[in-house]
Amino acid sequence: MMLFYQVWGVEVDGKTIKAQIWDTAGQERYRAITSAYYRGAVGALLVYDITKRQTFDNVQRWLRELRDHADSNIVIMMAGNKSDLSHLRAVQEEDGKVLAEKEGLSFLETSALSAVNIEEAFRTILTEIYHIISKKALAAQEAAASAGPPIQGTTINVSDAGGSTRRVCCST
Repeated sequence: MMLFYQVWGVEVDGKTIKAQIWDTAGQERYRAITSAYYRGAVGALLVYDITKRQTFDNVQRWLRELRDHADSNIVIMMAGNKSDLSHLRAVQEEDGKVLAEKEGLSFLETSALSAVNIEEAFRTILTEIYHIISKKALAAQEAAASAGPPIQGTTINVSDAGGSTRRVCCST
């Protein structure tokens, strides 16, 4: 699997929100570059395979890495993928819900194959991100408005009070 990205757009509060989605598929070889992307990320979707317990167990490590390297306000959602293979389930949906609740994350089970809850997952995370950014922008506007007019400066006269001689650089 390769590292790739795509642009995803959803409508939130009458506005089209576009997101750049980067996917490393959890592969170790991308760990070095993913930490660089954490710095600019406003959201993360941690996906595990419900048919492979190890992928669920790795969620804690990825979550710790996100919290160590990303902005503290990053929106994180957890998704159990491959719900279409419930007959091969190794991770119960309740286990995912419990972990997500414990860590303060949104949670969904999805199926990329049958497109179940995929759009809902992106819509949920992008809506949360949009609302957080909107609140920050509103708070910044209110802070600027309540600050009042700029403070008047003080004029400082710099004069040659010591009577020192003026030197010119590089003269011969």
